[in-house]
Amino acid sequence: MSSPILLYDGLCSFCDGAVQFVLRNERDGVIRFAPLQGEYAQALMQRHPWLHQVDSLMLVEEVEGKEHVYVRSAGALRVAELMGGKWSLLTLLRIIPGFVRDWGYDLFARNRFRMFGRLQTCRLPSPEQRARFLE
Repeated sequence: MSSPILLYDGLCSFCDGAVQFVLRNERDGVIRFAPLQGEYAQALMQRHPWLHQVDSLMLVEEVEGKEHVYVRSAGALRVAELMGGKWSLLTLLRIIPGFVRDWGYDLFARNRFRMFGRLQTCRLPSPEQRARFLE
């Protein structure tokens, strides 16, 4: 299995902060990152055209040779699970029906720029982090 890849909006201040949070708190350091504005994301959307309609983080994992894409709350909860430790307790939120979790996720996503702002360019990772980022 290859490393999971978290796609995020590189121009969203909140999303950038979330990536920094994962980098600081993930126990095993297995999650890699790619901005939605990059080449990897464009290739992913060509393979899965339905993703063009999704305003969400996306987590891509390959399991037994098959690509799985998690979006919205399912993606966020899978990231928490991969982070391990106390963060994996957030997966208990799966008891809430997905449509309810996704309603809250979508409400937040629609307002994230208003609440946290927009970046002019994607932040460049530090030299130590660079190996975990795709274009």
